Amino acid sequence: MRLFLIAFLFNPTTPLPFLEFTTPSTPKPLVIVTPLHASHIQATIYCSRKHGLQIRTRSGGHDFEGLSYVSELPFVIVDMVNLRSVDIDVDNKVAWVQSGAVLGELYYNIANRSNTLAFPAGLCPTVGIGGYLSGGGYGLLFRKHGLAIDNVIDAQLVDVNGRVLDRKSMGEDLFWAIRGGGGGSFGIVVAWKVQLVSVPPTVTVFTINKTLEQNATKLVHRWQSVAPELPDEFYSGITITRVNSSEDGKRTILASFHASFLGGIDELVPLMQERFPELGLVREDCVEMSWIESILYMGNLPNETLNILLDRTYQSPLLTPSFKSKSDYVRKPIPEIGFQGMWSRLFEEEGESASISFIAYGGIMDEIPSTATPFPHRAGNLYKIVYNAGWQEEENIISERYISWIRRLYSYMGSFVSKSPRQAYINYRDLDIGMNNEGNTSFAQASVWGRKYFLNNFDRLVRVKTNVDPQNFFRHEQSIPPFFH
Repeated sequence: MRLFLIAFLFNPTTPLPFLEFTTPSTPKPLVIVTPLHASHIQATIYCSRKHGLQIRTRSGGHDFEGLSYVSELPFVIVDMVNLRSVDIDVDNKVAWVQSGAVLGELYYNIANRSNTLAFPAGLCPTVGIGGYLSGGGYGLLFRKHGLAIDNVIDAQLVDVNGRVLDRKSMGEDLFWAIRGGGGGSFGIVVAWKVQLVSVPPTVTVFTINKTLEQNATKLVHRWQSVAPELPDEFYSGITITRVNSSEDGKRTILASFHASFLGGIDELVPLMQERFPELGLVREDCVEMSWIESILYMGNLPNETLNILLDRTYQSPLLTPSFKSKSDYVRKPIPEIGFQGMWSRLFEEEGESASISFIAYGGIMDEIPSTATPFPHRAGNLYKIVYNAGWQEEENIISERYISWIRRLYSYMGSFVSKSPRQAYINYRDLDIGMNNEGNTSFAQASVWGRKYFLNNFDRLVRVKTNVDPQNFFRHEQSIPPFFH
């Protein structure tokens, strides 16, 4: 390997982004490759196959279970950090972005060229493009323009045989699979061609906080019916946390209702007063801004300049240094008593730094077929849930307490969410729902977790895998297996 890679190797002390994966017992790679060109990826695949090493590919390093940079078997990390160019074509409303770029770099480059173009992606600016697009990609515009993967129109991929393929040469089956089938299964995507979308020069945002004493339970219950039916110019969510009441210092639950709207205050306020008068929205709650400013606002960065989008080391306030996440999809409104059970679990000691987020569905998501991409969670969902249990670095020694707590919460919620299977979102990676063996994994075993992420699309993903990587070289704990493994 030395002959090929000596010019672009780092040693295995390169820092990892999530602190629960930095303990002395965490398996370390034999080497970290930081390619400067697709040919370096080709050489790495060749050498790794020859020497029986696994490859873990890291873009931003935000895999929630560390699968992009940790393996129990001897492995190499391909860190895409040097492949992060962003090329914007304003006239044709497209961009080529390499997998090592982060969302913030893509946003910054678009905003530099136009204040009325955007890409429908998420709020954390340090998330890597490669992993993000491999799994789906929610964002403020997903009810209007779909997920990020719904706006990918071409890609450049290095396959297991070292071939550099684009959409035409890889074929529509493989192109379908890499847009939502999860990273680390089909090859290494070097770059993506994405469709940019138009946004108005003015968008409006608001945040309204309500405690239990301010009728939060009834408002959350009502939101379930209102938010999915709002016009598709809306993004609507709730973040639920435990706080101390300002009145008497007692603990309470805070429901933070937040929204962005592609339009002005004059249009937003009457609409909300008609559809959701119980929330009590008034003009003073709203702020008009540009779309890129709304990314900073909704991402808890309202006082930062756009330069924060270029800081790849920035620690997002949305998450604690260490955490465990889980996800759910809600297809029928949860009764008030169901929320009361959720609140009681947040009052437990381990719920201190926890958060639960609801993101409303509806809009174009009800129109895109569930088979359009591997990501199947389309029509019929009212909202998705993200559960986060967080803790500080010094608490890693007792992390199992927090992990057990979120598992208990997840178990409690089982009767209120999707069933047969209980669906989950692959970019909120969760090994609790099932995992592969270190060696060969049967279709039946992989289906346990595969159908939760992909429903019946899992079958097609396995067929694609069997065609493009029959020996299962690209694999990890939740990679797509070929049929005969």
